Amino acid sequence: MFTLTINQTDSRRDGDLVPQLLRDLRHIPARLDFDRSVEDEVQGIVDCPHQAVEAALIALRCGSWYVGIGVGPVNEPLPNLIRDATGHGLVYARRAVDRLRSTRERVPVAVEGPLADISREAEAVLRLLGHIVHDRSTAEWRVLDLLTPGVRGQQKAVAQELGITTQAVSKALARAQWHEEHAARPAAARLLGLILEVR
Repeated sequence: MFTLTINQTDSRRDGDLVPQLLRDLRHIPARLDFDRSVEDEVQGIVDCPHQAVEAALIALRCGSWYVGIGVGPVNEPLPNLIRDATGHGLVYARRAVDRLRSTRERVPVAVEGPLADISREAEAVLRLLGHIVHDRSTAEWRVLDLLTPGVRGQQKAVAQELGITTQAVSKALARAQWHEEHAARPAAARLLGLILEVR
C-alpha cells in the first residue's frame, strides 16, 4: 500500500488549508480516505501507485505542503479513521515528511520504503514532476483544469469555453509541459510499485 502524509508548510502564515486539500483529493479512490490526522496534516492510504502520484502532484501544485509517501504494508483490518491506522507504510510516510522538514527542498516530496535505492529514484522523478506542476501560472491552470489526459480534440472546446484562440490553448499546453508531465507520471508510478514488488 501507499500511505501519504501531507503536512502544511506554514499554517500560521497561510491559515488552515486542510479543507481545500481534502476537497482537491476527494476524487481519488482510497483504501482509507484522505482525512485530517492532526492539526495541519492530511493522511490517506491508496492501493495503486498511480493514485499516489496523482495525490502528491495535487498537493505540490500550490506549494504549501510537504508530501511524504510511505511504501509498505498497513495493518489490517483497516480502521474507519486514518488516525487509527498502523503499520510500516505509515512509519515510512512519517519518516519522509520529517526528512522534508529538516532539508527544505524546493519541491517538497519524499519517498521512503524498504528499498532505499528505488525510493530515491521514485522521489527524483516525483520532484521533476512537482517542479513542472508547481511552476505553472494561473492562466495555464485555467486551461489545464479543463482538459482530460489522453482525450483528443479538446483544445477547440477549451478555447471556446475560455474565450481564447485554439492557438493560445496550444501555447499554454506547451509552456506548461502538460504532455511531458502525463508522459512521465507512469514512470514515477512504476518506480513506486517496484518498491513493493522486490522483496
